[in-house]
Amino acid sequence: MKFLYRIFIKNFFLPYEFFIALLGVAVLFVLGFVWSGLFLIAQAALGLFLALVLLEFVILQFNKQAIKGGRIVFNPLSVGDDNKVKIHLTNKFNFTVRTVLYDNPPKQLQLRNLKFSVVLTSGQSHQFEYMIHPTDRGEYEFKNIYVYCSTLTHLVQRKVEIEAASVVPAYPSIIQMKQYELKVFAQTANTGIKKIRRLGHNNEFEQIKNYVQGDDIRTVNWKATSRRNELMVNQYQDEREQQVFTIIDKSRAMRMPFNDLTLLDYAINSTLAFSNVCIRKGDKVGLMTFSDKLGAKLAADRSKHQLSKIMELLYSQKTRFLEANYELLYHGIRNHIKGRSLIMLYTNIESDYALKRVLPMLKRINQKHVLCVIFFENTEVQKTTEMQPKNVKDIYLKTFAEKYTMDNKRVALELRKNGIQTVLTTPENLTIDSINKYLELKARGVI
Repeated sequence: MKFLYRIFIKNFFLPYEFFIALLGVAVLFVLGFVWSGLFLIAQAALGLFLALVLLEFVILQFNKQAIKGGRIVFNPLSVGDDNKVKIHLTNKFNFTVRTVLYDNPPKQLQLRNLKFSVVLTSGQSHQFEYMIHPTDRGEYEFKNIYVYCSTLTHLVQRKVEIEAASVVPAYPSIIQMKQYELKVFAQTANTGIKKIRRLGHNNEFEQIKNYVQGDDIRTVNWKATSRRNELMVNQYQDEREQQVFTIIDKSRAMRMPFNDLTLLDYAINSTLAFSNVCIRKGDKVGLMTFSDKLGAKLAADRSKHQLSKIMELLYSQKTRFLEANYELLYHGIRNHIKGRSLIMLYTNIESDYALKRVLPMLKRINQKHVLCVIFFENTEVQKTTEMQPKNVKDIYLKTFAEKYTMDNKRVALELRKNGIQTVLTTPENLTIDSINKYLELKARGVI
């Protein structure tokens, strides 16, 4: 019984062509009762139908070779980005087959009908591609691939199960991290990342070199010039080994969704890209998270393993559904951040009341460090302010939206009045604006 189950039920499938042909034979038999001449034709058609089904079954079942293949997934996946998945098939039968492929992506993606079809000659290979867009950090389980093969009349399909089960983690966006690294350090990159004019020279001397056209004449080293009898200039480099900490608010204010991601997810993706740029610039990078209590803590460092440590810490962060405790954050900074540092604080301050509650602690932090508060514009509210009202309800909505937008701008203005660096940005521009602010502060020598 197990043998029959494996051959006739588990490994084979009857496609719609089988039932169409069977229906045609049945119609001939029905008409045969009306006109006797068609009864013989119906019997012949039934015999031919059974013979073709048996022949195709034998050809597909008793051929030892079958379809081979596998799945290639970018590992780890990048949250918030389009990740490419590739599936390759090779026809190992010694005849042409029509294949219908069904993939089994992770349940979190809710892709329920991934179906691909192709006709493969003997020995031919083919590759399918599709994109997935993970929106949650965590493990994504891919299951086996199922391929249904048929030949000749396609009345019978053989099911081939390709072992391709795997579990792939989804980390903060590595794709965005690499993109912004190229934008910052590539000479030809001029999109998104601002070119900041430096004010004076940085304090860190690098070397004395020969003058070339374009060098600043103010950097000429006259003593070296007289010794070498040729024009020599001092070369300076970015001041390095400065401490930069990113602090992420994990309270319920960061739970707000935007384009399938929460504000916390945007902050995490931005932190990874921002930290990579800082390390490439030679600065030490650290990390802290907080909500109603302190979360992850990572001391500032610029070793080659620091980015991996940051990525692992960010991978496990989740929103807590309580108010943020800024008094606890202040004491945490005093205890864990030694020496003057640049602190990039990702949070979401939505009203004047919320600002009044946290401003005293932010001012105390800014006295000992360079504090930059990064918070969000609500783009959906912004769209409401631009609509044309058609009734009284729309007028109320537009008025409320304009008040909310003005509150955000007043919060940013109040922070700047108190000497706190401020970035008010949209979620999609968060990473670009954070990196631009860092580059601006470096160029101005504020850090």
